[in-house]
Amino acid sequence: MVVMKRLFDRILTVWQVPAPVIKMMSFASIGAVNAIIDLLVFTAAYRLLALPLILSNVMSWSVAVCCSYAMNSKITFRRETKGVLKRKDFLRFIGSGIFGLIITTTSLVILSHYTNIWAAKFISIIVGFAVNFSMSHFVIFRALQMNKAVD
Repeated sequence: MVVMKRLFDRILTVWQVPAPVIKMMSFASIGAVNAIIDLLVFTAAYRLLALPLILSNVMSWSVAVCCSYAMNSKITFRRETKGVLKRKDFLRFIGSGIFGLIITTTSLVILSHYTNIWAAKFISIIVGFAVNFSMSHFVIFRALQMNKAVD
């Protein structure tokens, strides 16, 4: 009887938590929106304001990562965050974003020696998605997931 109750509780817990695949799809959709935001801010900074390339890129990444945190907190990880934006989670999200930026840039540079730049860029985007989703799912919002499971 105890075994059946544990099994039932486990099934109920899994049933209530959205599958990682659904979260990945949500995360990817938000990522697509953020890619557009990044491109628009970059273009405005670089073309309209005539800012240097690196400054334009850092500026556009900064705006996009802020939007990404807000949208992912409100949509993808809403169950964990209860839709509340917190400074601590935001700083962790930015930290993981910087880590993802470093991994993506490194993979782009390395791959560019073995293939054309566009193929290298495409693969680095996939690598960046995997790193950013993993960091968000398993690190940034993990404490919130663990607290929710305990309740």
